[in-house]
This record gives sequence, C-alpha cells and structure tokens, in this order.
Amino acid sequence: MLFEETEFGWYDKAELKARRAYELYEDGEMSQALAQLEEALHINPSNSSWHFNKGLVLDAKERFEEAIREYQTALESNPLDTEILNSLAVDYTRTGQYDLAIEAFEHIEDIDPQFEPCYCNRMITYTEMGQHDLAEQMFYLAQQIDPDCPLCYYNIGNSLFIRGQYKKAISCWQRTAELEPSHPQINYRIAQGYWSLGQMGKGRKRFLDEIRLNPGDTDVIIDYGLFLLDTGEVEAAKEKFHRVLELKPDSPTALFYLGEIALDNGSYEQALKLFKKALNDDSKLAGPRYRLAQKALAQGQIEKAKQHLIRELNTAKECPEVFVSIASMFLTIGELDLAKYSLLKAADVNHSNADIYYYLGLVSAMNGSLEEASEFFGHTLDINPEHYRALRDSALVCLAKGALEKAVVRIEKAKTLAENDSQLTSLSRRIRLARFVRGITDICSRFKPHIRSRKLKNKKITGPLQNFSIKAPRVKKKW
Repeated sequence: MLFEETEFGWYDKAELKARRAYELYEDGEMSQALAQLEEALHINPSNSSWHFNKGLVLDAKERFEEAIREYQTALESNPLDTEILNSLAVDYTRTGQYDLAIEAFEHIEDIDPQFEPCYCNRMITYTEMGQHDLAEQMFYLAQQIDPDCPLCYYNIGNSLFIRGQYKKAISCWQRTAELEPSHPQINYRIAQGYWSLGQMGKGRKRFLDEIRLNPGDTDVIIDYGLFLLDTGEVEAAKEKFHRVLELKPDSPTALFYLGEIALDNGSYEQALKLFKKALNDDSKLAGPRYRLAQKALAQGQIEKAKQHLIRELNTAKECPEVFVSIASMFLTIGELDLAKYSLLKAADVNHSNADIYYYLGLVSAMNGSLEEASEFFGHTLDINPEHYRALRDSALVCLAKGALEKAVVRIEKAKTLAENDSQLTSLSRRIRLARFVRGITDICSRFKPHIRSRKLKNKKITGPLQNFSIKAPRVKKKW
C-alpha cells in the first residue's frame, strides 16, 4: 500500500509539472515550459501527449530537428493521430525534407480525408518545392472542407506572390485579413504585394499599419527600411536600421544594410567595419563577403577575392539575382567554372530568367564550347525572343560555326532592337564578308567536277583569290 501511494505521488508530481508547462507555454515562457516538460518526462517517459507538447515547445523555439524526434516518439504510441502527423509533416517541410512531408500529409489524408490542415499545410510544402499547380489543388481541396480558412488564403497568396501574380496574392491576403484581422504579419505581406506592384503609397500605409500593431517586429522594420531605400529616403531608412539595433543590438542584417548605405556615401572604411561586424555576429550572413571580395579585387588581391566569393556562394540564399552577381565577379577574375556553377544554381531557382541562360552562353563560349553556348543562347531567345545581346552573341557563335544564314537572321533582328550598337555593325560586316567568301568558294567548287583538260586542271589560279582567307573568330521553407 505504501509503495502504491509513493508511485502515485511521483506520477501526480509529473502531471503537475506538465500542467505547469502548459501555463508557461500559454504565457510565452518557452524555456521554462520546456524544463517542466523534461522533468515530467523524466518521471514518465511513456506519456505520448507530453512528447507531443514538448515538440510544440521546441517548434516555438525553432528547434525543429529536436521537435521531429519528439513527434516521432509520440507516434510510436499513437500512429494514427492526425494532429501529431500534421505537426511532424510541417517540421519536415521546415527542414527541407519535402518527400517525407508529402508522405506524412498523404498518410493523414488516408486516415481522415476531412482533416483540412493536411491540405492547408501541404500548400506550403508544394510552394517551397516550386510545384505551384499542386499547391492550388490543395487550396481547392481545403476549400471544400473549410471555405473560410484564413491560413489557406494566406498560403496560396504566398504561392501567387512567388509566381509574380501580385494582384491575386494581395486579394488572397486581404481575404485573410477579413477572416482573421490579427493574423501575424498580414499587413506586412500586403505591403510587400503593393511594393512589388510599384504602388508605394499603399505599400507604405500597410507597412506602418503592421509596425503600429507590432512595433518590436525587427523583420518588418528591416524590410520597411529597404522599402524606404527603394523610394530614395536614405536617412529615414538609416533611422529604421538603427531602430532595429536598439531592439536587437546583434542584428547582423541591420549592420549589413547600414554598411551598404555607408558604401554608397563613399564612407568605405566605415562600411568595411560594419560588414566585418555583421560577419562576426553571423558568419553565414549573405552579402558582406561579396562586398569584401569587391574590395579585395580593387586592391588586386585576386585569390582573396576568390575565397570570399566561394564562401559567399556557399552561404547565399536561394536568390537568382545574388547568384548572378557572384557569377559576374567570378567572370571578372577569370574563374569560368565557378561562374558557370553560380549561374546553374541561379537557373535551379528560376527557370524563366533569360539573363541567366544568356550568361551561361557567354561562359560556354569563353570556354570554347560553341555547341553548348548555342544551346544556352537558344534557350535565352525561347524565353525572350527580343534579347538583343543573345541575338548578337549567338550570331557570333553561328559565324564561328559556319551557320551563316542563321547568323544573318539573328544579327538583322538584333539591329532592329539596338541600332546604335557598334558591335552589331562590326559583326554584320564580318558575316557579310564570310558569306561573300563562301559564295565564291561554292562557285569554284561547282566547276571542279567539269574540268576535263589536264592542262587547265593543273593551271595555277592567280589573281585576287590566291591570297584570300578567312579565319573563324575564337569566341571564347496539441496542447
């Protein structure tokens, strides 16, 4: 009897700790909540609900890999619990394990096809995978179950925004705001939509609405600072970045943009200090090493510039414009293979950017791979038939390959797009000359089979043709 009372006392103590953890979680005290749950699980490690709750706390602390392990442990006792499976799938998405996320969402659908979150959250997974058609399918499936889910409109709005459909994205986010006015960062998202459309007045209003509601959200303040830079309000932008440093003194992003402003104002030493301090606070921050590479290059320190660029390439976010900028620097220092690698990474992120394929064509031509260059230039023109530089340079490649008729077509179209390009004029002359020579060669070759006289056959040709030659140019994201 005494043993039973003692055992009950221990488990009762664990239950009290778990309840206390819930209170702390609700109050936003995540570290204390986590400590209470760990003590409860130390007493009773087989309680799957507590493992699930611990996963939720770890999610709130952005410790997603640890949260996944807690959800997996919770599933061992409750393999058909859709709430646990849903949280697990969401964290698979957060950690880039998309195949596992889709598998978990589909398992939920098999267990309970009316469980709306498995469609709503799957939109995020498909959006991050770039499979926007499937994201839309999930939206319509979720709508059949809950047509007024604010998160659904928010998620599909994100997909639309990524695809450049800003008006539709704004419309979806406005629907989210109607259904849930307190939805996190909804004014911020709408502001980004208006900003992308160039409707700066509406964008500014939404930014200010978000900041009034959440004055401590440093992510929003930083983006508003960038918005102000875009509108030319440099001093106001500086004030926002300094405000971020008041709220978060170790914000490397704010330091970086202050460095950018200093650089633009010609305060090179101040900019350099800010870039280095930003890297000290976050060694994986994208941007500062690119600037340090520029400085090294300006000082003739080619190898140092190269090392900065390689590290920048390994830490850069999935942004094609960043990869293209890095590639341009690699081209400047003659690192063609690294330039090509940077451009291919850009192409993986954005398949429809004509400039990426144009630069890939340039790199291939500089490497002497004319067939590959021709393919890249051709793909550039498939995306943008009026890309005059691709027309011009592909004409040069065609000339080098002897495809003169195709060269003529492309150079003539390029001339209609950029009449004053001196390179076009020069290239056009070279193509005409090559066609002239080919024409004479063709005429001569027609006569050869018909020459019967031994005397004429052996006669040496004299005149303008004997010294004439042409060389092909060298184109190098329960309680």
